[in-house]
Amino acid sequence: MSETPKWYVIHTYSGYENKVASSIMKAVENRKLYDLITDVTIPVETVREVKDGKTREVERKLFPGYVLVKMILTDESWYLVRNTRGCTGFVSPNSNKPLPLTDEEAAQWGANTRDVEVEISYKVGDSVRVCGGPFVDFVGVVDEIDVGQNRVRITIPVFGRETPVELELNQVEVVED
Repeated sequence: MSETPKWYVIHTYSGYENKVASSIMKAVENRKLYDLITDVTIPVETVREVKDGKTREVERKLFPGYVLVKMILTDESWYLVRNTRGCTGFVSPNSNKPLPLTDEEAAQWGANTRDVEVEISYKVGDSVRVCGGPFVDFVGVVDEIDVGQNRVRITIPVFGRETPVELELNQVEVVED
């Protein structure tokens, strides 16, 4: 038994990812196994979709049919996950004992690796250039940085007025003097 929770990949019936994830979390709540199963996530990406002249953001599953579970592997946690309706089993070369993902593999799979620190090269008050989104090449000043939400708020001049804009952390870069 490991002491720290690790990420495992479970295979589900296609289209049952949300149902399996919510069933596992409900079972964790009912059985009070918060210390064994700490997180369940479905790897998704947000995509902008233009349909009928309207743009909207849609979440798409990166790996349909798979769910990530962060847990301490015990007989009880293995049994709970394995016997969840819609779950076909753990992804592993050995059906008796699933192998955990490495931290790099978990990050590639889109797991919420909150332990990883985000490094940014700017701070509040710095001048930055927008390098993505609708305000490309605008230069502004950083007002607020929220690493947890992956957001930065900057003030840029639009039509002669200072306008606050929220962007993702990777959509701005420091202006070289």
